[in-house]
Amino acid sequence: MKLLVVGMLLSVACPVLGNWPQFRGPSGDGIYPPREDGKPHGFPVEWSEQKHVAWKTPVPGRAWSTPVVMGDQVWLTNATEDGRKMYAVCLDKESGRKLHDLLLFENADPEPLSNAVNGYGSCSPAIDEERVYIHFGSYGTAALDRETGEVAWQRRDLPCRHFRGPGSSVVLYQDTIILTMDGIDVQYVVALDRETGKTVWKTDRSADFGDVESDGTIRGGGDFRKAYSTPGLVEVGGKVQLVSMGAKAAYGYDAATGEERWKVTHDGYSAAATPVFIGHRMAVLNTGFGKAHLLGVRLEPGMKGDVTRSHVEWDVIKRIPKLSSPTVVEGRIYVASELGVLSRIDPATGGIEDAIPLRAKFTASGAYADGHLYFLGEEGEGIVVQPGEEMKVVARNSLDDGFMASPAFDGDSLYLRTRSHVYRIQAPTK
Repeated sequence: MKLLVVGMLLSVACPVLGNWPQFRGPSGDGIYPPREDGKPHGFPVEWSEQKHVAWKTPVPGRAWSTPVVMGDQVWLTNATEDGRKMYAVCLDKESGRKLHDLLLFENADPEPLSNAVNGYGSCSPAIDEERVYIHFGSYGTAALDRETGEVAWQRRDLPCRHFRGPGSSVVLYQDTIILTMDGIDVQYVVALDRETGKTVWKTDRSADFGDVESDGTIRGGGDFRKAYSTPGLVEVGGKVQLVSMGAKAAYGYDAATGEERWKVTHDGYSAAATPVFIGHRMAVLNTGFGKAHLLGVRLEPGMKGDVTRSHVEWDVIKRIPKLSSPTVVEGRIYVASELGVLSRIDPATGGIEDAIPLRAKFTASGAYADGHLYFLGEEGEGIVVQPGEEMKVVARNSLDDGFMASPAFDGDSLYLRTRSHVYRIQAPTK
């Protein structure tokens, strides 16, 4: 099975340049790679229900996963409103026609959701040349043959009480998939063999949650122990690290063995944003709920143990989102807050260099392609921004339903999932 790219800075090759194989794209950071000839891909910056819609396919249910794209296929998860049935859906990339709508898991008594932000199918799948990997947290994980939809293997024995629904997406690394299980009862990261589904390594979180009362009960019932973040991969000193945000701590693991190398403690919980990186030298981490902090953590070979005091370079709290992930463009960090303000942050100091209003509420993470940042709002807004010294809103677009899922890119098209439909947005060929 061929190795997929896991980071723009890692010396691995993506089988076909331009696929969107996992949450936040080829490198897991929301960046769509430029063409080798330097020409633009031609992604639209304007769209509406009447403009640049190549197709629109209904996918009713309650699932916010971002589509993944490879070859002629678009895959995503879906679930019923009550969480009793969970599906893998495959669309034909050219027509939007449903090729597969596969019932994978049935649940007699799924844990009720307690807010409007999450669903039962928020974990984005991952795809390689042979299989697609579908994940619903502790409800089940399965590897499917891309062409036939047949189940190659499945696991339903990875426990975790997500409490408000699962949210961490599948990460591809070498011949494994890596899953994050941060619940109110147990918290761990696990790597499964892509071919067999067997556990390669499993590492429990080591945070001191500081929530055990004198009588032995856990304050808040464990609510402050859970998280929903998807890890990122970065090469440091010739070794690939898995950087993972959990409740009360962020961790650097050896991606091949799961060994914990270092951690940074914090006060946050329910973190959902993915880590991003400034080259090989800095991890940018969002602590999530409570008061969201954005941390700049210096990366060095030989980091070991608790490096909170020694390696946190800066700590920003102003206008930091609790949910959406940052994006790094040309060495600058961009974050879009829940209040609809886009800020540009200097990675050297953590200082906010500039901010502009976007006038939308964001749960989905942004993405960057063809020189533009793309942000999707909960009321259906699609806002395109030109980054740089003078940030500028290029276009404000709208679709009929709201966005909870992040955008996906492939070739010259955007794949956008609203609460009720999946769209292919494509400009006419000139």
